Amino acid sequence: MESIELHALTKRYGKSLAVDDLTVSVQPGRVTGFLGPNGAGKSTTMRLILGLDRPDAGTATIGGRRYRDIATPLRRVGALLEARALHSGRSAREHLSYLAASQGIARERVDEVLSMVGLNDVADKRVGGFSLGMGQRLGVAVALLGDPGVVILDEPVNGLDIDGVRWIRELLRQLADEGRTILLSSHLLAEVSVTADHLIVIQNGRLIADCPTAQLLTDEADSVLVVSPERDRIAEVLARAGGVVEMRDIDALVVSGLTSAQVGDLALRSKVLLHQLTPQRASLEDAFLELTESLGRAS
Repeated sequence: MESIELHALTKRYGKSLAVDDLTVSVQPGRVTGFLGPNGAGKSTTMRLILGLDRPDAGTATIGGRRYRDIATPLRRVGALLEARALHSGRSAREHLSYLAASQGIARERVDEVLSMVGLNDVADKRVGGFSLGMGQRLGVAVALLGDPGVVILDEPVNGLDIDGVRWIRELLRQLADEGRTILLSSHLLAEVSVTADHLIVIQNGRLIADCPTAQLLTDEADSVLVVSPERDRIAEVLARAGGVVEMRDIDALVVSGLTSAQVGDLALRSKVLLHQLTPQRASLEDAFLELTESLGRAS
């Protein structure tokens, strides 16, 4: 399978620098989440990858080639950037059949992807009457039509219900496990945290993180919720050991800088009774906000 390679990618719109010297590699066999605040440059980057905009500097390639140099792009790269960019008078089947014919894709594949995305029952209805969720499913069908090795999706769960969100999560996992290259942009951080194996985070068009999802969460300081009838005493013990203690309820506190095992050992040695000892892991939202806000403070 093929990777997406960005090297020193740069794009300006007038005086605004949308993408700033961006160098990253999106590898096969995993779901890569593409994150950033609104206006960070995510959509522009995706448009540059797909040849919808030209970079002012640098390169964006898929398997070593620019998108516009790929003879039958739907067979190599599937993309969903704007699900509603459809001819409202056509049915879902007609829309997919037209695209299949333009790329030399067998007509049987149209029925396959309609079934895959759950649109069999409405395949012959005009897409102008589709709900947002149905439009998203059709957009995913378009992306998968050519059975591509590279799939790029921008906000694919918009408009989907709970079952739809679970479906897209399982679909992306399956595609990645087959060795495909998956690039997923979404503002739903909780969903990305359970879907993406790897994260690329940008802000103001610049790269600020490129790491496994688990690493970004681990890098954020974890904390431990401690409940004890001797709260003040255990707080003193933990502070002496280098923990940062935040008092909560009358019998609870949260300590960072120490693991739950260290807290338990300190309580045992000090003969302090504990009623609860619970690790508090950072969420992706916490990690994302800390990362982007700390960069803002630094600048």
